[in-house]
Amino acid sequence: MPDTGYILVILATVFVITFALRAVPFAALKALRDSTLVKVLSVWMPVGILGILAASTLRGTIIADPPSASLAVVAVITTAATHLLGGRRTLLSVGVGTLTYVVLVNVFQWAWLLRRSSGPRSWPFLCIR
Repeated sequence: MPDTGYILVILATVFVITFALRAVPFAALKALRDSTLVKVLSVWMPVGILGILAASTLRGTIIADPPSASLAVVAVITTAATHLLGGRRTLLSVGVGTLTYVVLVNVFQWAWLLRRSSGPRSWPFLCIR
């Protein structure tokens, strides 16, 4: 087992590096607050990040489940429309798009399962008597 002094030196080193890595962005931001580049990035970065997230998600959806790709495209269009018509509120648009996708996938999956089932005997909770 290592000596106590060795462990304390390692812990102190880890603490200093972690603290420095967390403090440097705030120190740099103070100097860059009036920068034109930072202002432009603050406008375009959220859109870029959402674009990358959407592309990554659509790629994964198309590869994993090709039939639901059209549902994902409908959800993306809904997200974009909500974002543009809803005052550019990111949380609202992402929430509405996610809800749209989940509802569409579940409705179409439910309809597909009903079509594939042998009738009411395999879905007793759906029978109304």
